[in-house]
Amino acid sequence: MVDLSTLVAYGAVVLGFVFIPGPATLLTVARATSSGTRVGIATGVGIAAGDMIHTIMAIVGISAVIATSALLFSIIKYVGAAYLVYLGIRAILERTPANLTAGALPISAGKAFRQAILAEVLNPKTALFFLAFLPQFVAPENGSVMLQLTILGVLFVLLGLVSTVVFAVCAGGLGNFLRRNPTVQKWQGKAVGGIYCALGVRLALQER
Repeated sequence: MVDLSTLVAYGAVVLGFVFIPGPATLLTVARATSSGTRVGIATGVGIAAGDMIHTIMAIVGISAVIATSALLFSIIKYVGAAYLVYLGIRAILERTPANLTAGALPISAGKAFRQAILAEVLNPKTALFFLAFLPQFVAPENGSVMLQLTILGVLFVLLGLVSTVVFAVCAGGLGNFLRRNPTVQKWQGKAVGGIYCALGVRLALQER
């Protein structure tokens, strides 16, 4: 098991990390603002699911393969970047419904959840982050390394989920207000699409 002092230190570091706005936060805020709190929360849950997959990959060593294979890293990176840019272009080109206040939202919670999982899993930087970050808080003398990694990974995912839910609720309330403004409603999809495209370009330009 992870000792209490290490767990407290780890939790403090992770809390500071997850509440600093990053790509996951921007995706969640973009979805919540354009499609409502429920869709924003679904996006956050999808990101958490993707992070859980990365945790499992780090535990079983698949992330180590990505870390040592430049070709595999590049393939995953560019596929992930292309997917984000694709989502962004779709959002930019998508016609705004005549009356969003009537209950028609631009995207369903289920679709947002699936897209968030895929976007997070296709980010090799996240895989490398888990591979590099989690072992720093593992002490072999405390027992099973796999169990310690699992505990640390699950805690990271849960704290990250709390963060994205908080941002989703705040952004969802703002989005409800913005969607009542016809001018904002007209340009909102383009702004969200721009965020997705920017994140895709940012991922494509990242180095290992």
